[in-house]
Amino acid sequence: MSHDAVAEAFAAEGIEKEIRCEQAFAISEKYKIEKFDISRYCNKNGIKIRGCQLGCFK
Repeated sequence: MSHDAVAEAFAAEGIEKEIRCEQAFAISEKYKIEKFDISRYCNKNGIKIRGCQLGCFK
């Protein structure tokens, strides 16, 4: 999945500086984006992932 696809999904969902784990999972499902790609995008762009219960996002 491309960087642009994650950026577009985040823009559509109003995600700018932080995201909750539940939101990341929902975006993954809705936009068919791998969770790892979301995590990588967040790490690269300084977006904090809050409330991760499974340790998928670090």
